Amino acid sequence: MERISWDQYFMAQSHLLALRSTCTRLMVGATIVRDKRIIAGGYNGSIAGGDHCSDHGCYVIDNHCVRTIHAEMNALLQCAKFGVTTGDAEIYVTHFPCLQCSKAIIQAGIKTVYYAVDYKNHPYAIELFEQAGVKLEKVPLTEPILDLGKINSPAVK
Repeated sequence: MERISWDQYFMAQSHLLALRSTCTRLMVGATIVRDKRIIAGGYNGSIAGGDHCSDHGCYVIDNHCVRTIHAEMNALLQCAKFGVTTGDAEIYVTHFPCLQCSKAIIQAGIKTVYYAVDYKNHPYAIELFEQAGVKLEKVPLTEPILDLGKINSPAVK
């Protein structure tokens, strides 16, 4: 088994975070990274202590669940809560960010967005990323990255 790349590592972390999602419509994870160090992570779900969609169903208005905070926003808010700067950081997201999260990512000073899956890629979000000089890069996970059976195997190449 060969050593995985940094991009695969951080994207796999985002997919792992998505497993914590309480959204019944789409499970999304986000990992914010600076200098190859994870500074925050988030997944889509309800506010802390709030009702979860997985327990009470989605609260949908105009085709959007208003109960849910998106993964990207949760990760950014973790940075804000704990005073962690996001300038020049990168974000790894399982799905292409929505328009509102795209604007928050830009305002937070994040320079690169890595995403695994195209999902309702809003043309204006793409335009805003271009205007702001934020790089977009697709990093699909096409093969299994984590094989727990190999963790205690002989050293990785």
